[in-house]
Amino acid sequence: MSDNAVYTGAITQSDHQPAIDGQHHAVWAISNATRIDARGIQPHTWVIVDGTTIVATGTSTAAFTSACACYHIPEQAIINAQGSTITPGYIDIHAHGACGASFDDGVEGILTARHGHMIHGTTRQVLSLITNPIDTMCANLQTVHSLMAQHPDILGSHLEGPFLAFARKGAHDPNCLIDPTPDVIARLLDAANGSLRQITIAAEREHGLEAIRTLAQHGVVPALGHCDADYDMAKRAYDAGARIMTHMFNAMNGIAHREPGPIPATLEDPRITIELINDGFHVANPVLRMALAAAPHRIAFVTDAMAATCCPDGAYKLGALDVRVQDGHARLVNNGAIAGSTLLLEVAVQRAIFELGFAAPLAVEAATLTPARALGLDRANAITTAPLGLLAPGYAADILVQDEQWQVQRVWCNGAEIDTQ
Repeated sequence: MSDNAVYTGAITQSDHQPAIDGQHHAVWAISNATRIDARGIQPHTWVIVDGTTIVATGTSTAAFTSACACYHIPEQAIINAQGSTITPGYIDIHAHGACGASFDDGVEGILTARHGHMIHGTTRQVLSLITNPIDTMCANLQTVHSLMAQHPDILGSHLEGPFLAFARKGAHDPNCLIDPTPDVIARLLDAANGSLRQITIAAEREHGLEAIRTLAQHGVVPALGHCDADYDMAKRAYDAGARIMTHMFNAMNGIAHREPGPIPATLEDPRITIELINDGFHVANPVLRMALAAAPHRIAFVTDAMAATCCPDGAYKLGALDVRVQDGHARLVNNGAIAGSTLLLEVAVQRAIFELGFAAPLAVEAATLTPARALGLDRANAITTAPLGLLAPGYAADILVQDEQWQVQRVWCNGAEIDTQ
């Protein structure tokens, strides 16, 4: 992609987004914006991007004029936001697909689904792969790894399975659920070749705690979920190295006054990032408000989005399983179990602000800095080089322009603008 390149492809199975290749892009700037990120709200903000990185920000007009001169920014490379809100790009650490395609569907499916999320502001994404035979899961891990060098918007893989509790399997194939034995863990790590970001495990399964320790030692973030773990087992999992709870409240035992289960253990442990599917369907609004209040700065909005995202109601697949989407809600045909969502992070942020009543910086934090921090991407790292999650000097140039209804109007990822039409 050349300097100032803009992708103009349509969302189809055969015409997908080319690589955001990480090459040096021209210096450019945004002025007259209202910056909202996890640090708060700052009107009259300007931002300067050099290549793939934010190099300067401020509020002073005189300082902006000086910075433009310093970085040799021509007038035509200055974007006047006219007071619009700018935020960091959204980061989804748990999603399965969009636009009729799944991240398990090979290169074409991955790029199609990624573009569907990208144009709605999800500039970086961990690709969640569902439970399959181990050979298939290894092949899918290898496919994701092969794309990352030319597609820095792809952060790596999340394995949601196959180490799940049978009773809490949700929309995963029960015939493929197994224990996380050392040999299987070794195969998955080898296939991923450093690209496995997180893996969901029911810690109570045989070898579960051992697997959590091994994964953590290899730089993978173990996530407790799809589990029958009680309170004590959840605490043991976190002490062993698990640092994420997969979509809290969903696919796990709930809270009882004498059997607290894994959720209280999660809420009281400041080390743990909590995934929440903020669509009002997976978790009701009163419970969402409770969770956001109980664990401030630790909630990461995720979509758990499947192939029907950005598509009409109808028949779809989740792996080998048949799914029916009605009124935007996905359920397995055979037993009615919830089968992911059709949520976008754009909508999750809108809901947090307009329906749940949370301050905009907290809503943005849950879709930007918190998921980045969960994977260690809020600081300089070997995956993205520049940190993610804030509009600040040194951070990656992932920038969204939002309208008053928090609909994404313009998107930049790694310094390159994406056509959102």
